[in-house]
Amino acid sequence: MTMIPISRRQFLKVSAATLAGSSLALMGFSPADALAEVRQYKLARTVETRSTCPYCSVACGILMYSLGDGAKNARPSVIHIEGDPDNPVNRGTLCPKGSSLLDLVHSKTRAIVPEYRAPGSDKWEPISWDAALERIAKLMKEDRDANLIEVAEDGAKVNRWISTGMLAASGATNEVGYLTHKIMRSMGLLPFDNQARV
Repeated sequence: MTMIPISRRQFLKVSAATLAGSSLALMGFSPADALAEVRQYKLARTVETRSTCPYCSVACGILMYSLGDGAKNARPSVIHIEGDPDNPVNRGTLCPKGSSLLDLVHSKTRAIVPEYRAPGSDKWEPISWDAALERIAKLMKEDRDANLIEVAEDGAKVNRWISTGMLAASGATNEVGYLTHKIMRSMGLLPFDNQARV
């Protein structure tokens, strides 16, 4: 980048022109429409929802603001996301990933329903949440019934289920992680990890 030499006289001319222009604007010599309109606060008519950032195990608190009055044919839309200042974890701050949550919410490639790909199929098909949870529970029960080790070789009762594993979500709070751990361990599941540790 090359510097353009400027003389003292030219600098004073530019400075004087800038000062004169800003002074004229303050005295009312600017477009009347621009001065007459008061900009509205963009969150004035929104609904505030507290949530947790889904990205990592820090579990920062977020505030999501959505527009929509709940009318029958109106779909609410999230228009702004910011850190929750009342959350003791992040106290209102967000990392770069958390700051980009609005892009995640409005992404065209975001999965919003469970999908299933049948054996031999080349495409995914959307299914309901009830169907997805029922299928997961059915397959887990079948695998546990077929592979549960109730007694070890030395005769000790162990109730181990090692043919299935679970990777817990990292966006969960400590309390959710504790409950998930207790539920999985109560079924005898040993291969268990949390994505936050990986």
